[in-house]
Amino acid sequence: MASLGCVSGTLNQGQPSLKQIFKDDFYIGAALNYQQAAGKDPKAEAIIAQHFSTITPENLLKWGNVHPQPDTYNFKPADDFVALGKKHKQFIVGHTLTWHQQTPDWVFESEPGKSATKEQLLKRQTEHIMAVAGRYKGQINGWDVVNEALNDDGTLRQSKWYKITGEEYLANAFATARKADPKAELYYNDYNMWKPAKADGAIKLVKSLQAKGLKVDGIGMQGHYGLENPSIQQIEESIIKFSKVGKVMFTEVDIDVLPNPSNRQGADIDATFDFDQKYNVYTNGLPEEVQQKLAKRYAELFALFHKHRDKITRVTFWGVTDRDSWLNDWPIKGRTSYPMIFDRNYQPKPAFHAIVNSKKKAK
Repeated sequence: MASLGCVSGTLNQGQPSLKQIFKDDFYIGAALNYQQAAGKDPKAEAIIAQHFSTITPENLLKWGNVHPQPDTYNFKPADDFVALGKKHKQFIVGHTLTWHQQTPDWVFESEPGKSATKEQLLKRQTEHIMAVAGRYKGQINGWDVVNEALNDDGTLRQSKWYKITGEEYLANAFATARKADPKAELYYNDYNMWKPAKADGAIKLVKSLQAKGLKVDGIGMQGHYGLENPSIQQIEESIIKFSKVGKVMFTEVDIDVLPNPSNRQGADIDATFDFDQKYNVYTNGLPEEVQQKLAKRYAELFALFHKHRDKITRVTFWGVTDRDSWLNDWPIKGRTSYPMIFDRNYQPKPAFHAIVNSKKKAK
């Protein structure tokens, strides 16, 4: 990896490379923000180049960002993201073509305040997917085609997509994505997929699409976890279930070490709370005891991933370092969060070394 030294003077040449360690097991990656995708965070790019074989965009390909107005597309950030992935020869993932969040109101309206018809909404969805996935045909290797369409009980979420089109938007999304780029892998992605009812709902959904002759290559389990929950056994049961319908991916892995106001599990971004200092307890750094708990948790997770390397094709962290994690602002803005394996100074944490050691022990 010596040739990467020019990316940043702080690159640790003696550090094991995660993508090399797991190269025979699964892709390992990170979600990138705007600065990182544009090459404006050289220290982060050094980590991205050295450690990750796959990248996902955190926000820049979500509908509201890439297609804010009916006739306006903002492709520059996505172009930069794809260029970065090509530069480092990474497996490039697109996130996401259809979601109920971060989608502008105009998408669901025939005029302000008036709901679109089913035909209007499906036509917009088709045009959007053809424009976005079509632009990156042969460049983006896999797409989160539909994101978070299920409730935790496994039923379909009563989103505007569902209320206007019923289940048709799901089939249309996958059919259109395949048309836009026949060779790209196509995924369903969701959180809390360790919950048995939600896992069963996801399998039912994917099987129903596959039964229609639609291409659904796999299921993404987001992996927004806590220090103790869910259990390794719960996660493992879902891996085994999902492997029966396609590839299994962990798409948005992070571990929240902070107390949380709702005892929430997962990533429903509607669940936000006012700032309260009692939920922001580590403003001056993470206590060693908690640091070690985080390391142990990551080691256990990666031991599980390695055990099921015949089923899992990708593990992607939702961020690169603690400084750029979305958990600094969710579910409460302004917290000091520590969910990643690289710290705010771009240095590997004990969790990083625990992951490396988990692989060594597995040999």
